[in-house]
Amino acid sequence: MERRRLGRTGHLSTVAIFGTAALGGVTQEQADRAMEEALKYGVNHIDVAPSYGEAELRLGPWLERLRDRFFLGCKTYLRDKAGAAAELRRSLERLRVDRFDLYQLHAVTSLDELNQAMRPGGALEAILEAREEGLVRYIGITAHGHDAPVVLSVALNRFAFDTIMFPLNFVLYRNPDYRRDAEALLALAKERDVGVMIIKAIGKRPWGDRPQVYDTWYEPFDRQEEIDRALWFVLSQPVTAAASAGDVRLLPRFLDAANRFRRLRDTEQEELIASAAEFQSVFA
Repeated sequence: MERRRLGRTGHLSTVAIFGTAALGGVTQEQADRAMEEALKYGVNHIDVAPSYGEAELRLGPWLERLRDRFFLGCKTYLRDKAGAAAELRRSLERLRVDRFDLYQLHAVTSLDELNQAMRPGGALEAILEAREEGLVRYIGITAHGHDAPVVLSVALNRFAFDTIMFPLNFVLYRNPDYRRDAEALLALAKERDVGVMIIKAIGKRPWGDRPQVYDTWYEPFDRQEEIDRALWFVLSQPVTAAASAGDVRLLPRFLDAANRFRRLRDTEQEELIASAAEFQSVFA
């Protein structure tokens, strides 16, 4: 599988990141099979969070044995210093590791939340202190929602985050405002040598009235050819990698698509964006 440099961290991440939200509600046996699948494809980057159910506990037995095989990113929803500091240490314990390669402010959806996390006594102070203690190597920030590119652009102008993570897919790019803001953010990240990670690469639309047949809060593309096109679109942008979706049943198809990645021509990308008229932003 192709590997790309994660900005100034220098880490060469596989273009598929194992997004372990998929492990939140599965058994250890199911988690073991998913980890074996990731290892089969050579995945070397894991994304986890304490908000992902039991994911940390499911990963613990693997990381205890194979810690050095993975770039490990974790994150916190908490915005206050004391809460974030305690949560970071609890995650280390649950994951059976002594350090994170990357620790991130998680799902910062608005400028108000960004202000909360970056104020004196905010979560960023806890992460900075953890870095001084050697518990964290790099600091990142993630964002959700239609305002994500704008929020992250402001964040990068306030602090030298090493990485960003935000939603990007061809359905979102049909929204000209989102596309404009996302492209501006990607340009800024390139200028600052910030690693870029993508979520919701295979997001199709909200579930609406349709039966929710996957453990994802949005309806994903699930046929192999659909996943190929959606993921290849994302990886054709100036990004490092994309995190897999939140259901272990989708993981083999996601990894297979990443392993066979082919950069889409500009005309193919525009045709794909035009075809998104029948779908809808997962944040609608």
